Amino acid sequence: MMRTNRRIAVALAATVLAGAAGAGAAQASSATRGNAAPSACRPANHTAEITEAPGSAGHRHYRVTLTAPRGYEPCELAGSPTDVRFSAHGSDSGITAGRYGNQTTVVTFGPGHPVHFDIQVPSSRRGIPADEASFTLRAPDGQIPGTSFAEGSLKVATGTLVGPVRRGA
Repeated sequence: MMRTNRRIAVALAATVLAGAAGAGAAQASSATRGNAAPSACRPANHTAEITEAPGSAGHRHYRVTLTAPRGYEPCELAGSPTDVRFSAHGSDSGITAGRYGNQTTVVTFGPGHPVHFDIQVPSSRRGIPADEASFTLRAPDGQIPGTSFAEGSLKVATGTLVGPVRRGA
């Protein structure tokens, strides 16, 4: 219940801030300009889920999949999300994530066009349980105002990195 209230408060704050955002913030512009539908890139207009992914040498991996329901306008995303934080039952883990990979590739996100990004956690370190990640998406011209949330079970550690957004679920 507290998580839902926090999301509503964050969504409302993001809406107010987006209206007052200056030139430094991306406007989550439509990939097909001209429609009046709201952008799928805005935090309140999409959902995100964390699932375990196959590991690699020295790392645990988790996939964060973003989907948007019908009625929202496709938009463009680029690079890794920023301001990534992890929490368990509403308590901050103290772990923040860096980023890796190509930060310039642009992908289209919207209804029928899910996207995902990778969370890479060093397996040599003791993991801290988490059930939520918060993050800020990036458009080709800067950050998209507001904080998105993804739910799912994972373990994070110092040295956690987040990969760039890619096409597909």
